[in-house]
Amino acid sequence: MTGHPISETVASLMPRAKAELTELVAFQSVADPAVFPRSECEAAAEWVAAALRTEGFQDVELLDTPDGSQSVYGLLPGPEGAPTVLLYAHYDVQPPLDESAWLTPPFELTERDGRWFGRGTADCKGGFIMHLLALRALKADGGVPVSVKVIVEGSEEQGTGGLERYAEAHPGLLAADTIVIGDTGNFRVGLPTVTSTLRGMTMLRVQLDTLEGNLHSGQFGGAAPDALAAMIQLLASLRAEDGSTTVDGLSADTAWDGLQYPEEEFRKDAKVLDGVGLIGTGTVADRIWARPAVTVIGIDCPAVVGATPSVQASARAQISLRVPPGQNADEATKLLTAHLLAHAPWGAKVSVEQVGQGQPFRADIASPAYTAMADAMRVAYPGQEMQSSGMGGSIPLCNTLAELYPDAEILLIGLSEPEAQIHAVNESVSPEELERLSVTEALFLRNYAASKAV
Repeated sequence: MTGHPISETVASLMPRAKAELTELVAFQSVADPAVFPRSECEAAAEWVAAALRTEGFQDVELLDTPDGSQSVYGLLPGPEGAPTVLLYAHYDVQPPLDESAWLTPPFELTERDGRWFGRGTADCKGGFIMHLLALRALKADGGVPVSVKVIVEGSEEQGTGGLERYAEAHPGLLAADTIVIGDTGNFRVGLPTVTSTLRGMTMLRVQLDTLEGNLHSGQFGGAAPDALAAMIQLLASLRAEDGSTTVDGLSADTAWDGLQYPEEEFRKDAKVLDGVGLIGTGTVADRIWARPAVTVIGIDCPAVVGATPSVQASARAQISLRVPPGQNADEATKLLTAHLLAHAPWGAKVSVEQVGQGQPFRADIASPAYTAMADAMRVAYPGQEMQSSGMGGSIPLCNTLAELYPDAEILLIGLSEPEAQIHAVNESVSPEELERLSVTEALFLRNYAASKAV
């Protein structure tokens, strides 16, 4: 990658990037006031806004979105007649989970084994730093050849749809000729990858009630309907014996025909214990990119320590259902809700609440913007060609932008390769990936401007 002026500039800027990412990671910006105070997100948003102003962005605003979060917007005007590119990232992060399992504090960027550790380093505070590096490199090498809009979301991880609804109410704000979503990742470190599909998501909370109050298990156990046991039985109905997702009426047999994910590599990336089998059928790529996947992400139940010998009167669980391209998240939500209502045992009283949803997404990788991206990746990753993969996660904003701006090309790149362990403890980013992808984005913007000028 050495020898190209853009590459050399980005390399010289990496110490500054590390310092900035250290500052940004320090904000405990989990967009859930029940976990961390709202002031942490507000401070992170102010930091992002100040960074945009320092880079010469105009019209920098903190947008109050309908879900109570703030997104940060800015505009950097380009040459007369130049196309407009929207760059996206998000500053909110997942909770740190078990902080005792982190080898270093989750909100302190720490360098170890050639990687930078900390919550949000890859997902997606590092994505914002990537955008800054690309723009700085272009300014140092003749200027930014396009008009740039930047939007940095404040509640992407919560799936509460604040920015989507704001964009729908202000349809001109994010209008662009092409959009770069900096929130995915390479299939493997050093293998340049665009993400061509995203699974959507629906999130439900289900509660079962069977008794007016808890009962002594010795006096009533064996006849009194146990709500926690009923919940376990209900959740088990969502999977076949091989672990495949089984929601009544929801298709789960689509095949993936792109880049494949060897099972041994997946086992290593997922840190599957020896002797434990994978779940589902078909190829790994089928299972994680092309088919629905249900996950029980939480259950309210008594802790083992301090538990009393009681029959439980109520139980509650939160369920995530990933929805592949070709299926509709609204319909999947209806099917999952109907399944839960139909399969609760013993006549248990069921209530279902939807707490989040996003539609799946499929990009057009034959578009001119993808050609410009492939050329950029070829320079930033010498000897490598751009690959296309799916992503099991969801970025709800993608479909909103596709609906608002049907002529815009949408590309997905980012820092969340498997070693990054996003959403888990000890999240990290590869500084080499940050450097190479910043070069990639800068060259893409230049290539894209040139293609539009022809």
